[in-house]
This record gives sequence, structure tokens and C-alpha cells, in this order.
Amino acid sequence: MFKKVLVANRGEIALRVIRACRELGIATVAVHSTADANALHVRFADEAVCIGPPPSKESYLNVPQLLSAAEITRADAIHPGYGFLSENAEFAEVCENCKIRFIGPRPEMLRLMGNKVSARRAAREAGMPLLPGSPGVVKDPREAEAFAKEIGFPVILKAAAGGGGKGMKIVREPGVLAQAFSTAQAEALASFSNGDLYIERYVEKPRHIEIQIVADEHGNIIHLNERECSVQRRHQKLIEECPSPALTPELRQKMGEVSVNAMKKLRYNNVGTIEYLLDEHGQFYFMEMNTRIQVEHPVTELVMGVDLVREQIRMAYGEPLRFKQEDIQIRGHAIECRVNAEDPVTFAPWPGKITGYSVPGGYGVRVDSAAYENYTVLPHYDSLLSKLIVHAEDRETAIRRMQRALSEYVVEGIRTNIPFHRAALAEESFQEGNYDTRFVERLLASETGSRRLRKAVEETP
Repeated sequence: MFKKVLVANRGEIALRVIRACRELGIATVAVHSTADANALHVRFADEAVCIGPPPSKESYLNVPQLLSAAEITRADAIHPGYGFLSENAEFAEVCENCKIRFIGPRPEMLRLMGNKVSARRAAREAGMPLLPGSPGVVKDPREAEAFAKEIGFPVILKAAAGGGGKGMKIVREPGVLAQAFSTAQAEALASFSNGDLYIERYVEKPRHIEIQIVADEHGNIIHLNERECSVQRRHQKLIEECPSPALTPELRQKMGEVSVNAMKKLRYNNVGTIEYLLDEHGQFYFMEMNTRIQVEHPVTELVMGVDLVREQIRMAYGEPLRFKQEDIQIRGHAIECRVNAEDPVTFAPWPGKITGYSVPGGYGVRVDSAAYENYTVLPHYDSLLSKLIVHAEDRETAIRRMQRALSEYVVEGIRTNIPFHRAALAEESFQEGNYDTRFVERLLASETGSRRLRKAVEETP
């Protein structure tokens, strides 16, 4: 097994990796910016190295500094967590060239699936269903309009190197396509230094379903069923659950088999998540693949009984999978709420000092967080404060348990989106499992939803 792992990340995911390493008997190195000197991942790691000032590009995205930290501490592996450099093929390649194991897929997998156009091409060749659209990059508005007429409006323009909703525009009629193309291209260029776009048919009421893949270095690949990620705002996920209330056993099996067969053809390794759109007719379409551990991985861990981060480390070292597909069984239901340091109504980030902090507990409640009383939420990084996860024997009980846990969660000194989560879980459509990716939009626009959110803000400690 690895002797020492450098964790090239911060916050709750860095802490999560450190805990998994400790259980495996592996020493850990935390890296941190000057602003994160008092962070929990720095305190709990065996060693810590400061790699630069607060801006990410000068610290957590600074490859030479990360490699220097690995070299001086004699780390033999690097775990990138999620975000930052976790899907950067060049970083993974440099790690391998320096004889440091990158805990994740091979560089060629990161490169293939990191670009949405090449990922779509690979998915098509591997037998995954795709929405009608352009086979590759669309060169200009005129070409985009030709494809749009062929596949029919509405269509959606997407950045080839994109993510998080950047460089993405929905177009419902021909007259506005040229302007939408220019706007999406400018956004993509600013966000990813790559203005390439592609086009596909737009699904009006999709559900966002993702399949968790686990693949060792010996060709053994299985799936750990699905996660429902349809509660999102501006393409940023807010609530996830496992299993999805939308899937029948037959559809679940089909999605899993299609995903595993495709990954076998691609010779994928380590963990990964295939994201699909599910339409109103029960048809699913490949959207993209995340070649890293997901923020929402805990719901899968609790329902499937698999420690994904530990397995990720084991497989990177070359150890084989310890279970087969038939060993994977759904056990109950799990829900995750992302608790962000932001205004619950406007969703504006809300950095600052936490003056009081008390997390919920009790049977079936898990909190993944790096926050504590007197901790300062920094403006330089993502606003994710913690992940509140519950597990229960069925979905109805899981919802009630989450509502109870949210009512116990106390964060003083800053604002959080806890009231939003309380309002969302009280919505009839959520409780019935009858929702799609426009759920948040409808909740905020409705009189009942707005009133419920205001009430939740008043009642939240």
C-alpha cells in the first residue's frame, strides 16, 4: 500500500481523504494556502505544507508547488479530491512522470472524457445513447442553425470544455440562435480558455440521473447504481438522493448495464460517474462523465455499503475489486443536502466568521464538513460549508429524518441555505418524487414556495 498520500485539495473533501488514508494506515500530507493555515485538514494530516497565497491559481492550482510539496515530504501518491486539478490530464501526466501515483483515472481517460465533444464521440462508439445533435464542434452560427433545423427546436448550445452551466444557452427559435452562439462562445472562452461549442436537442423536463462506476486496474468494472441529482440551481446541484424515485428496477438495470459495457470498451479505471438526462418517456441519454470522486458520493456509500474513497485509493495502488456486481444491493434510502455559505433567498455567497456551530446527530445522520466554531468562511473558494446526509430504511423516513436534522443544524455569524433545504423538502412534488431539473426555478417562482421559504428563514436558528 502507499506509504504517504499528499491531498491536493482543501475543505471537507481533503478531510474525507485524510480519514480514509488513516483507516488504511497511510500517512498524509495536507497542502494549504496562507488563508487556510488553521483549516481542519491541516490540523488532522500528519504533515502540512504551505503552497502559496489565497488565490487558487497561486496555491491549489499551482502544479510546481504541489509537486515540490510531494517531493520534499516524499509522498508516493497524490489524491486530487474533486474540483481544482482532479480532472486535469496534464497534472495527472506530470505526476506519473515524476513517479508519483495520481489517484484517479489514467491521463488519457481524463483527456478523453474531459472534453465534451470527444466524450460524446467515445460514448457513441461505446454504445451509450445520445440526444440528437452535432457530431463534433460547431464552427459558426450558420452551421449551428443548420443542425438546429435538422434536429428541431428547442436546442441547447454547450461548451465543449465546459461544466457548471458556463457556456450553455437554450435556444427555442431560429431568430435568436446567432446571438446565443456568440454569448455562449464568449462565456466558454472566458471560463475555460476554449470557445468550442456543440449543439444538441433540448429536453424540456429532464431528470438528472448519474451512475457510479468503480473500475480496478485489472479490467474488473461494476456500477453502484444511481443517484438522482435533479434539484439544482443554474446547473449546480443542491440535493441528491439514492436511489432515484424515478427509476424502475428494469430501467435501473438497463442504465447500469449500458454504463458498465461502455466503460469496459473504453478500458476505464478507478472511480467515475456517468451523467444522463432522463426524459418524460423514460428514455435516457448520455450527457457527460466526471472522472473523479463526486461531491455527492456519500449517498451511494450509505445505501450500497461501500467506502468509495477507500476503494479509490486501493484500486490506484493496484489492488483488485473486493466485490462483484451481484454483491451490490440497495439498502434503504439516502439524501444529501449541500449546505452552502450563501443567502437562502438570493443565493449570494456569504463569507465570514462562524460565531456558533452545532451539527445535527442521531441515528442515520452524517455530516461531512471542515467547519467549526470561529472558523472563517473565505471568499476565495467555493461556498460549500458542509454536506448533510441521512440514511433510512425508506424514502419517506429519509425525508423526515433530513427535515429533523436540518431543524437541528445551527450556524451563527453567517447565512446559509439551510432554510432553502427546509422549504424544498416540504414541497409536495419533492415528497412525491415527482420533480425535474426545473424544480428550484418553480419553487422560487411560486407564491406557496416563496412563502414557505420566508417562513423557513424566520424559523431557522
